[in-house]
Amino acid sequence: MKCLREIVLIHDLKRQGLSVTAIALKLGCDRKTVRKYLKQGLEAPVYKTREPVPNLLEPFEAYLRDRVGLFPDLSGRRLLREIRAMGYKGSYSTLKPFLRSVRPPRRTQFERRFETPPGKQAQVDFAEFTAEFTDEPGVVRKVWLFSIVLGHSRWLWGRFVASQNLQSVLRCHVGAFEEIGGVPEEILYDRMKTAVIGEE
Repeated sequence: MKCLREIVLIHDLKRQGLSVTAIALKLGCDRKTVRKYLKQGLEAPVYKTREPVPNLLEPFEAYLRDRVGLFPDLSGRRLLREIRAMGYKGSYSTLKPFLRSVRPPRRTQFERRFETPPGKQAQVDFAEFTAEFTDEPGVVRKVWLFSIVLGHSRWLWGRFVASQNLQSVLRCHVGAFEEIGGVPEEILYDRMKTAVIGEE
């Protein structure tokens, strides 16, 4: 079935002198279709009203609402198996949007931030990076980022070093303490070899 725009175009091309075959080729349709609409005249196409499609999920909606209300983490596949056993003939793609609309929103777990008083604590760590320096193109070297984070304010200080040796670690501590304007009461180290000599 052609839309009104295409029917008008068929009549317009015919008025311009094109043959039925030429119109069919131009519009990519059959010659019989062109003849039909030329014979029919400029009438808007009449579409039949479609019969409403039955909602296969409707008889199971109350059951699904109850199940999701009691157990919000039940998977869609599990619920599909349950209602199929009860006689549901529809598909999973019909079920999914319905479940999305009735599931309660997921609550994110509240995490209490670990708090320390000012000046009490800091944490030190090294992070590994690879870098290519402009003075040696093509040579990739490993560098380390020394970082210290204050527990109370989350203030962060960092410096890149070429090694994790004791001299680098001490220089970084001195630089950080100068920037902070003091020294925290305690510093936590994450198994850093230059700070941890063993385990009890």
